[in-house]
Amino acid sequence: MGYKILSKKELCPNQYEITIDAPYVVRNAKAGQFIIFRAKADSERVPLTIADVNKEKGELTLVFMAVGYSTKQLAELNPGDEIQDLVGPLGQPTHIKKYGTVVCLAGGYGAAPCYLIAKAFKEAGNKVYMIMGARNKDLIFWQDKMKDACTELFITTDDGSLGEKGFVTQVLDRIIKQEEVNYAIAVGPMPMMRAVADLTRDKGIYTEASMNPIMVDGTGMCGACRVTVGGETKFACVDGPDFDAHKIDFDEVINRTRIYKDQERKRDQNCNLLKQAAEISNK
Repeated sequence: MGYKILSKKELCPNQYEITIDAPYVVRNAKAGQFIIFRAKADSERVPLTIADVNKEKGELTLVFMAVGYSTKQLAELNPGDEIQDLVGPLGQPTHIKKYGTVVCLAGGYGAAPCYLIAKAFKEAGNKVYMIMGARNKDLIFWQDKMKDACTELFITTDDGSLGEKGFVTQVLDRIIKQEEVNYAIAVGPMPMMRAVADLTRDKGIYTEASMNPIMVDGTGMCGACRVTVGGETKFACVDGPDFDAHKIDFDEVINRTRIYKDQERKRDQNCNLLKQAAEISNK
């Protein structure tokens, strides 16, 4: 059974939003959960956090960056095409409750999953600050959606081309100095999430980070997504993806991710060489 793509748009360079007909997936989907897809029969299984859902229409929205072999295959598909297969929702939902003042920090494409998270916290009666950060203005998307999902939106860019020049942590630090913050959640690159944890650790602010290590099966069987939290081994796919950011061994996760990315880069290079060789032989 394939999953039909209903719409597709390029949000910013090499980053896409697609909406898929997936009523059985979205029926029980909650903020913070993810799916695993295969674009084609020969694709890898790739996890993506759920960006948005329309439960009435049975529509699932995903945001992804076309950087690897399988995400590039997904980017080649258009409305009317079908994704080979898709499983979800997977993982534990974000721990939504009324904390008081909540800060959601989104780095890069981490803005996509932060939309549903911020929306859920706001609906639970929280005051919600959203801080979106990226390298430059071309990588910022969903500004209008984010404004609706939170109480107040802040944008930072490394080069100052949009919003405030700098990083999400400097805005977080300013908010903390101005009022009491009861909960923070960071979604994005590992160094950014670690920086958020370092900032809130001594301030008594419960902070979670949405972990996105390499995943294979998504059911806790393979162990590829293991992370050390408070000295214990956890699996991001079944125990997470959200964990207490102050207890995560970020050094371990970053080192393991770097190894996988190096292997993935070599694999992609080999796939491209084989593809080029096949094209030449067909001529």
